[in-house]
Amino acid sequence: MHISLIQAILIGLWTAFCYAGMLWGIYTNRALVLSFGVGVILGDIPTALACGAVAELAFMGFGVGTGGTVPPNPIGPGIIGTLLAITSSGKVTAASALALSIPFAVAIQFLQTFVYTLCAGFPESAKKALQQQNFKKYRLISNATVCLFAIVGFLLGFLGAYSMSTLQALVKMIPQWLLTGLSVAGGMLPAIGFAMIMSVMLKKEFIPFALLGYALAAYFTTPVIGIAIFGTIVALLVFFFSGNKDSNATTNSADTSTEESRDDWI
Repeated sequence: MHISLIQAILIGLWTAFCYAGMLWGIYTNRALVLSFGVGVILGDIPTALACGAVAELAFMGFGVGTGGTVPPNPIGPGIIGTLLAITSSGKVTAASALALSIPFAVAIQFLQTFVYTLCAGFPESAKKALQQQNFKKYRLISNATVCLFAIVGFLLGFLGAYSMSTLQALVKMIPQWLLTGLSVAGGMLPAIGFAMIMSVMLKKEFIPFALLGYALAAYFTTPVIGIAIFGTIVALLVFFFSGNKDSNATTNSADTSTEESRDDWI
């Protein structure tokens, strides 16, 4: 599949909007959102959503920065991985596209850190401009970070789409056995992502629920929506019963304190 100049520009604009939206707090810099826009522009929404869904499963864990570590950037699988899967249809699957896009995700995160470093002095400069009542300079500096991220996002999306023919040629040079191995590795990345997030969030009292969800998926072949509904029901039951228990304990303690106070009166 050939990507035209107009499509490359649209992908660049979409990447710029999603990348800058990270600073606006609207969570557009997610793999599923990025890949959906690419699918709309290139006319292959199912493949794009498959790439975004696989990337989201993996990035649920990769998005947890432990200590001072910085996770990979979702633009890698959301834009580059989706472009590879759509333009190399039949050769690159969603799982292998995720594995191929991880180096781009790491490199883009280094670029994001560099942009943050360039913008480190902007808050102090904006504060000085505000103290000097130079409101034009204040507005310019205040919006400079968002504009810079939008420019970087446009360049990433446009160059990634416009140079896709080169990436396609490189993918064609990869032997089939290696692509199969990348597909297997890409299929394992969501499991690694779940393991990473469970190691942070899973407490011992939640282990039975995790095992129950695994049993429903592995042995009873329950679909994801069914597991989600079942989990919601269990969560509501636990919440209501624990709430009643807490309220009863509070009532009992209040009654006990009242009786003790009455004994003190006597």
